[in-house]
Amino acid sequence: MTVVDNAVYIDGRRSVEPASLDQTYEELRRCPGDGHSFGWIGLLRPNLDEINSVAKEFNLHDLAIEDTVTAHQRPKFERYGDTEFIVLRPARYVDPGEVIEIGEVHLFLGPDFVVTVRHAEEPDLAEVRHRLEDDPELLAHGPFAVLYAVLDKVVDDYAPVLDGLQDDIDQIEVQVFDGDPTASRRIYQLTREVIEFQRAVEPLREIFSELRTRFGKDGETTDLELRRAFRDVADHSTRVLERTENFRQLLTSILTVNSTLVGQRQNEEMTRLTEAGYEQNEQVKRISSWAAILFAPTLIASVYGMNFTHMPELNWLLGYPMAIGLMLLLGLVLYLVFKRRGWL
Repeated sequence: MTVVDNAVYIDGRRSVEPASLDQTYEELRRCPGDGHSFGWIGLLRPNLDEINSVAKEFNLHDLAIEDTVTAHQRPKFERYGDTEFIVLRPARYVDPGEVIEIGEVHLFLGPDFVVTVRHAEEPDLAEVRHRLEDDPELLAHGPFAVLYAVLDKVVDDYAPVLDGLQDDIDQIEVQVFDGDPTASRRIYQLTREVIEFQRAVEPLREIFSELRTRFGKDGETTDLELRRAFRDVADHSTRVLERTENFRQLLTSILTVNSTLVGQRQNEEMTRLTEAGYEQNEQVKRISSWAAILFAPTLIASVYGMNFTHMPELNWLLGYPMAIGLMLLLGLVLYLVFKRRGWL
């Protein structure tokens, strides 16, 4: 059902539960219009006919209706005549995927009506309605009491998101200093989530600024307790904004540290590879030197080992000692040469 709940409140108490939107309109027309009664219509993913019906009855501005139909709006506070249009972006942290799901809630506030339009299952505004119905004194303040309660719910739901982000950042810090190769990807993904969350939260400053202006101009909404309630929510939203900005800066610092540590590890690995290459080169030099030293006697022995009849020094008495001596001399010379060059 797109119409989640639908009721008329008089002096802060649920007075009438209309069976349809048309009946709600009729009940509101019969109300005295003294500011102590209003209707609250809650819609979940309404179809175009329902939106047009509400727009026609309460004379909602075409631009606000267009924003509601298309959705995907940034948080904002706009005023069209005696009607306020507010867009809020609630958030929910999904731990298994380490993602933040951003929802969207639209509110139309008039002198005697509130229309809440949700484009996602969360947040459950039934909790907000029950809370207000349990506090008739607060609900008696009219549509702005509903706005306060919805804002309070949205801002309070940001706390678990911040806690989830804090846990992820703590885990990432451990990963970075442990040299986990997946840390960079996780930092990047979490940074994107923080940026998306910041886009949902940061415009709240403008919304509360507009509310302060609204309270200053309209005596009907300058009730002291309600102003204090809005100020309390504004303080909570400021803390959310500050923590979100701190998270973004912290993730940037962690990414920088991770890049530095990765660079250091790469340099250390290159140093080890260079040292290993140098040591391998030294071994090759030694092997090559001894191979050359052994090659010289082998060459001489192979020459005199050929079975030819006419060869010099074959019949000479000192031929054999000369060949042996030549082998030793050539080997010694090569050894001294390689030794001098540092190959041995």
